[in-house]
Amino acid sequence: MRKHLILLIFSGFAYSASAQEPLSIDDIFKRSDLNPKYQRGIEWIPNSNYYGYANSDRSAYLRVNAVDNKVDTLFKPADLESHLKRIPSIHWIDGNRFTFEFEEKMYFYSIGKTQGVYKAWNQKDAELVDLHELSENIAFVKENNLFIHSNGKDLKLSDDGGNGIVYASAVHRQEFGITKGTFWSPSGNKLAFYRMDETMVTDYPLVSLSSIPAEETPIKYPMAGQTSHQVTLGVYDIVSGKTVYIKTAGPDDHYLTNISWSPDEQFVLIAELNRDQNKMNLNLYNSSDGAFVKTLITEEDPQWVEPEHAAMFINGSKDQFLWQSERNGYNHLYLYNLDGKMIRQFNIGNEVVTDVLGMNPAASSVYVMATANNGLDRQCLKIDLKGKFQKITTLSGVHNVQWNGLYTYFIDTYSSLQTPGKVSLNDANGKELNVISEATDPIAMEALPKPILVSVKAKDGTILNGRLFKPRNIEQGKKYPVIIYVYGGPHAQMVTNRWLGGGNLWMSWMASQGYGVFTLDNRGSADRGIEFEQVIHKQLGAAEMEDQLLGVDYLMSLPWVNPARIGVHGWSFGGFMTTTLLCNNPGVFKAGVAGGPVIDWKMYEVMYTERYMDTPQTNSEGYEKTNLLNSAKNLEDRLMLIHGTVDDVVVWQHSQLMVKQCVDEDVLIDYMIYPGHPHNVRGKDRLHLYKTISRYLMENLKEEEY
Repeated sequence: MRKHLILLIFSGFAYSASAQEPLSIDDIFKRSDLNPKYQRGIEWIPNSNYYGYANSDRSAYLRVNAVDNKVDTLFKPADLESHLKRIPSIHWIDGNRFTFEFEEKMYFYSIGKTQGVYKAWNQKDAELVDLHELSENIAFVKENNLFIHSNGKDLKLSDDGGNGIVYASAVHRQEFGITKGTFWSPSGNKLAFYRMDETMVTDYPLVSLSSIPAEETPIKYPMAGQTSHQVTLGVYDIVSGKTVYIKTAGPDDHYLTNISWSPDEQFVLIAELNRDQNKMNLNLYNSSDGAFVKTLITEEDPQWVEPEHAAMFINGSKDQFLWQSERNGYNHLYLYNLDGKMIRQFNIGNEVVTDVLGMNPAASSVYVMATANNGLDRQCLKIDLKGKFQKITTLSGVHNVQWNGLYTYFIDTYSSLQTPGKVSLNDANGKELNVISEATDPIAMEALPKPILVSVKAKDGTILNGRLFKPRNIEQGKKYPVIIYVYGGPHAQMVTNRWLGGGNLWMSWMASQGYGVFTLDNRGSADRGIEFEQVIHKQLGAAEMEDQLLGVDYLMSLPWVNPARIGVHGWSFGGFMTTTLLCNNPGVFKAGVAGGPVIDWKMYEVMYTERYMDTPQTNSEGYEKTNLLNSAKNLEDRLMLIHGTVDDVVVWQHSQLMVKQCVDEDVLIDYMIYPGHPHNVRGKDRLHLYKTISRYLMENLKEEEY
């Protein structure tokens, strides 16, 4: 559910108040000065030792020479476009060119001898825009059909879009690492693109309340075990003006993931996954006629195989590429060639590669981000193609590294429990050369508690990471309520060694009001290896609940915790976990708030659910055990469900059926909806959401009976 996570990041307009005045929940959401302030938006100018960024008021774009730290003003807003008042967000194409967007146009700007805007493309009404930087060709969707803008002309690639036919979209509900639907060849002369046929998928009704009477706006939502959509991959050749479709075999509802091109553009690589998600073939196809060439890699696993990263070809090589796989228990890199021969595995022990940053120009080393410190840290590693690796960053915490194209310097944006945020320039060996920007502690004068990191041992001996905000000014002998914030699902890690431990200001504020706030990353969550995650297979919620209850035991062992005043709150998978905990453990929790909760996994989407639960037809027992409608009768404690009325991720039907079941069972439950909101409540209503959550928990966790 990584795309469904509700992000608890609060920012807003500046607000001034005396540090002596107690902070309100409004302050937490509206006062931007409570968030760490450090330089953001830094981008390396390609193939150089220069980096650039807009100054604090965005009145100028500054360029810095990493060699001698000299700074010059490269341009001001009016230099780009006369009506511009502030530097826009820019993206460098090469050492002389960059792009920016302004008033529905994409501008191309050059510096040096030909300084100025040399081209502007009107992108009004264009969707899913994908720029190929070298050729400056642009793929986009308009009125449901796919176009390419090339040499000043719009080329139309399709004419049957709409009515269930979708072009160039991120298919398969954005699972398998899919984030877009167009894939340019290296030169930009060819474009691979998804075509999704949803006509066979049942319409699911969402109801808009903005008109009278309300209007139905159906979406295509394939649920577990039901008919799914069908995807094909087309390839358009700009030179010939022709489109071919890749001749994939197998069932029509298989998954086409992780598209990549060979450097010579002769081949397209597709990681093809069966619907059972237990077998993946990395297949090679001819881009000219779509013909199958060969299978390069086959991976099978009795639980699941989950390709999430496309093949990355070695600089200067026509046939060697890096492949990411969890086959040895952790996501690591493997070196292959186009004959399908594995040349080398790059083993970094029991750590997980979380990102591949790139490869140096000599193609001798690849740079990655990987876990460390039991999954709490993120460090940069250099792996040479002979198999050796070294740590480039070493300071414990979470690093976000940007290398320049020459791999002579990198920018490190770093935070930890003790460090709100620090941006530094470093040499190729990790030595800090210059501190570009460093945040001061934004909450030091506000009496907002900071968390500690703790560990809990699972029944199988696994160490689980936890984060605890203690109530402010604990008095000896006094007992305090605790709120457990839970997510607990795959592809998410709540607890890290970054500022606030990966938590947020709301948690800190609740601690300032006299509540402990605790989070535990149970088995099944991310970045601890495949065995850690796969324990959930066919029984979502079981191992997760077992671990969360061990977290409750840990809390009860603390002398200041009131065991009769423990609450729980979560959203999405966390809403499922919150409801699961209360319905299966009456009397353990006094209250809970479950936002956007999955109630019955049969009503969740095909790709996500079937990976972890198989189908309702093949795992009926597992679906019945996890169906919270069956345990609603056990609910004894206060539970509020919250749902957005146009939620297209966890559809509204989940919580409505739970309410109906509680009514049928004569069980009392509380309910709150957010009309017009999808899966996450954002915008101005987000403050209202957290006022609702906070009030409910405070009222029900107080000493007096409600």
